[in-house]
Amino acid sequence: MEELTDWLNTDSSTHRLVRAAMAHLHLVSIHPWTDGNGRLSRSLQTLMIAREGVLAPEFSSIEAWLGRPGNTWEYYRELADRGATYDPGQDVSTWISFNLTAYHQQAQTVAGRIDRSGRVWGALSEFAETVKLDDRVVSALHDVAVAGRVRRARYEHGESLSRQQAQRDLRDLTTAQILEPVGRTRARYYTAGPRFPQPVLEIARTPMTVRNPYSDPGTMASGGARKP
Repeated sequence: MEELTDWLNTDSSTHRLVRAAMAHLHLVSIHPWTDGNGRLSRSLQTLMIAREGVLAPEFSSIEAWLGRPGNTWEYYRELADRGATYDPGQDVSTWISFNLTAYHQQAQTVAGRIDRSGRVWGALSEFAETVKLDDRVVSALHDVAVAGRVRRARYEHGESLSRQQAQRDLRDLTTAQILEPVGRTRARYYTAGPRFPQPVLEIARTPMTVRNPYSDPGTMASGGARKP
């Protein structure tokens, strides 16, 4: 641990993503605790990136990526390939490739979400204009399309409306069968109604694809990591 600490505190020209991945591997290999070594090693990896100024969790952590189907198994396989002994001189090329793939695909996912959100917003804006809805309701409809639901409080705060105005807008959308209420009073939320524009839902629900930057050109379903 003293050797690892010295290494962590030494300036290096190694790229921060590679250095963070190695910090993760070193700590989990040393395995200093009886429990929680993996979680703390991943936290150290995030810290190494964050202290270089990258604070957004989408780019400083690979936790979300590791939680997708298939990636967790690949993670443990990569660790098993390294062995159970701390060996700073071993070949770690596949471990580095695995982590760089995780960073890359996480960035692709963020970019894909932004692109999809923009296309949903644009389609809803056109819909609102066609059926003569106020522009402000697009934010409520966007939440329904992307997240599956919207609550009055979120819509009210997001559009800086009075409670009465937010309630009136949602009631009008319900009357028009664009939204459908679920639950009562404070627990109530709204989902897509029969007249919610289906093409928008299709855009929002289309599975995202990401590519493996270390394999042949092409795409693969989001979440499926392959060995580079």
